[in-house]
Amino acid sequence: MGRIERHFIKRNLVRVMIDEYLAQNFYEAGYSKVVIVQSGLGTRVHIYAERPALIIGRRGSTIRRLQKIFSEVMGLGNVQISVSQPENPELDARVQAFRIVRSIERGYHFRRVAFAALRRIMSNGAVGVEIRISGKLTSERARFEKYRAGKVYKAGHIVDELVDRAVAYARLPKGIIGVQVIIVKPGKPADYVRIKEESEVADILQQLRAEAGVEAGPISELEEMLEEVKAEEVESGG
Repeated sequence: MGRIERHFIKRNLVRVMIDEYLAQNFYEAGYSKVVIVQSGLGTRVHIYAERPALIIGRRGSTIRRLQKIFSEVMGLGNVQISVSQPENPELDARVQAFRIVRSIERGYHFRRVAFAALRRIMSNGAVGVEIRISGKLTSERARFEKYRAGKVYKAGHIVDELVDRAVAYARLPKGIIGVQVIIVKPGKPADYVRIKEESEVADILQQLRAEAGVEAGPISELEEMLEEVKAEEVESGG
């Protein structure tokens, strides 16, 4: 393994360590993610959380403590930390997972919390959402319950483009309850294809006729092909 490979592996390990530390200690703040940018002047650590004030602390006390930890324990130099909210917390799987966990730890029934989260996420424009809660839910025997709304994709490139997934854990006296949240965000994949309706095709052909100055009759190979397809469908009884 070369020096460059070791450098990137070490940098990613540090990022994972910081991410896990923040997730374990600031889930009450609705921690979402961290972005680390290293340069010759130092290291910029940007933290995204639903409630930034809980990470900043009173007069920046928590920020100063984090700077010390990142410098002495994680080995980062000249650390500068900034905190802000995610762009849309309602469509952030990690924020929602931590929100469900906090509600369960405060004594709310897991089904009520799950259905409330489903409605909230879908009302904010999500294509689909799935919430899975597992553990000792109502008895000493562990089991899981799954709640789903809309379309939820589990495979294919669309998962990398539109799907956000997170796992969190609620610590209760009777044991640990796991919460998994999958959110399909609004958008279209890069290779999205939609077949146009016949009325849309007619509008396009009419526009082409107007641009070509032709009032009637086929004006392009495209229109001739469409007419041939229609004739074949009539002959075959389709």
